[in-house]
Amino acid sequence: MSGAMDRLRDALTDLSGRTAIVTGGARGQGAVEAELLATAGAFVVICDVLADEGRALADRLTAAGHGAVFQPLDVTRSADWAQAVDLARDRTGRLDILVNNAGIINRKIIRAMSVEEWRQVMDVNATGAFLGIKTAAPVMAASGGGSIINISSNSGFSGHYDPAYTASKWALRGLTRTAAMELAEDRIRVNAICPGLIVTDLNRNSAHLGPMIAMTPMARPGEAEEVAQLVLFLASDASRFITGEDIVIDGGFTAGAGYRRVAKDTGLL
Repeated sequence: MSGAMDRLRDALTDLSGRTAIVTGGARGQGAVEAELLATAGAFVVICDVLADEGRALADRLTAAGHGAVFQPLDVTRSADWAQAVDLARDRTGRLDILVNNAGIINRKIIRAMSVEEWRQVMDVNATGAFLGIKTAAPVMAASGGGSIINISSNSGFSGHYDPAYTASKWALRGLTRTAAMELAEDRIRVNAICPGLIVTDLNRNSAHLGPMIAMTPMARPGEAEEVAQLVLFLASDASRFITGEDIVIDGGFTAGAGYRRVAKDTGLL
C-alpha cells in the first residue's frame, strides 16, 4: 500500500522532466502558477508582454534552483507563439504543458463598448488561446502528449456585465471541448479552469470585492495559490483520464449564490 501511495503522491506533485509554457506568467495568478509548476520540477517558459516582471520572476526561480526562462509573448501574434514554442523545444527538446492564462477585461456594457474594445478582449482571451493550442499541439504530440489548461472564468456560465470578457470566457469553454476531441488521439488532454473571485495584488482594493464576497457561499474570495494547485493537478499524471472538462473554482458562487441569498433573506437558511 505504501508503494501505491508514494506513486499517487508523485503523480500529484512531480513534474520532473517536463516543459511548460505559462502565458500571462509575469505577475498575479499566472506568476503563482508558473512558480508552482517550476517547484514541482517542470522547466517553465514564462511568457508575457511585461518583460521586466517576467525576467525578474525567471531570475528568482533560477536562483532558487528551478528551471525557468522568460520569453516575450503577445498572445495575439502567431510569430510570438512560434518563438515561445521554439524556445521550449530548443531548451528541453519537448513541450508537455500549456497554460493559457493570459487575459484582459473591459467592464464597459454593450451600449458603451466600441467594436475595437470588443475585438481587443476577444483577441487576447479567445484568439490568443486558439493560437497557443494550434502552435503548441504539434510539439506536444511529438513529445508523447501532454496537458493544455485554459483559464476561463465562472463568467463563462452566466451573463455578467462585462460582455466581451464574458463572451470570451464562454468561447474558451467551447474551444476547450473541441480541442479535447481533436487532440485526444495525440494523447493531449485539454481542460478549462473557471475561477470566480480570485484576489491578487491587481484587484485587492477593487470596489466589487465586498459585494462578491457577500454573495459567495463560502464567504471569502479565492487565492491565486488555490487556482495554481488546480493547474498543477491538471498538468500532472493524477488527472490523466480527465479531458474536455470545465472545472469551476469559485466557493460555490456558480452553484446557486442567487438562490442562497433568497433563502437567507426569507429565513429558509
